[in-house]
Amino acid sequence: MLNGKSILVTGGTGSFGKKFIKTVLEKYPRVKKIVVYSRDEYKQFVMQNMPEFQPYISKLRFFIGDVRDKERMMRAFEGIDIVVHAAALKQVPACEYNPFEAVKTNVHGAQNVIDCAINCKVKKVVALSTDKACAPINLYGATKLCSDKLFIAGNAYCGDRNTRFAVVRYGNVAGSRGSVIPYFQKLVNEGAQELPITNLRMTRFWLKLEQAVEMVLEAIENMQGGELYVKKIPSMRMPDLAKAIAPNLPIKEVGIRPGEKIHEQMITKEDAPNTIEFNDFYIILPQVKFRNIEYNYPNAKHVPSDFEYHSGNNDRWLTVEEMQKLIRDI
Repeated sequence: MLNGKSILVTGGTGSFGKKFIKTVLEKYPRVKKIVVYSRDEYKQFVMQNMPEFQPYISKLRFFIGDVRDKERMMRAFEGIDIVVHAAALKQVPACEYNPFEAVKTNVHGAQNVIDCAINCKVKKVVALSTDKACAPINLYGATKLCSDKLFIAGNAYCGDRNTRFAVVRYGNVAGSRGSVIPYFQKLVNEGAQELPITNLRMTRFWLKLEQAVEMVLEAIENMQGGELYVKKIPSMRMPDLAKAIAPNLPIKEVGIRPGEKIHEQMITKEDAPNTIEFNDFYIILPQVKFRNIEYNYPNAKHVPSDFEYHSGNNDRWLTVEEMQKLIRDI
């Protein structure tokens, strides 16, 4: 699928980017090249010198640049077949306190990716999304919802060019720098006497980086343009997560922070009429019809009209022991 292809990953030095690039290099030994596009020169230096990338260093290209910089990105996109857009401002509190910075990266940056991909005749673009983009109540989620809509509409915006856009939405990634797991572990290592939980009823989706990478590869291989992929992943109650990390520490309820939900959503009831189901994921099809795109998924089934998918009504749950094993594996 990716052998002989040139791939670019925005935010390529992040947790997902590194895992995705390593997986592609191992799974597709004849990939032509992978361009790592990111704005932090030190992270690029560190990545260039990581032992796991040394056998493949001749296939890697490192471009310093920001998704806000359309001219720079246009140069990076030249000769690229596939783009995976992982760059974003992701921290909820940071986006709340720096709202237009989030807009410039997550919304303007998304449109820049779309424009550059079309102008450079990129074949496929997969953008990463988040459960917080589903019925958002914080600015981060709102910017990612806007980004999702832009990428899906890109399939009409490209006119007669053959660039195709799809989106992959998933929840919290165990092992990423942004998850609560490293925060809880830091508190334990510093001798904390209790762990803070914002609400005892709170639940969250959890997946491994490998699962996020698998979903993106699935989208790249089978996307027809305009799909929003939602991975089926387990949920966990936050008190159980605290117990998995520190079984002997008490927990303290500290109150929901601005922009938090009790349960995170992936698919709303309003999405249900356009949602189809597979064994391991859902696809939300676009409400508008795009010229020259026909959706042919013979193995899919439509979800019920009142279907919704959130971390509180999930049929897959992580136990304390399963989370402990997941953390050990990380």
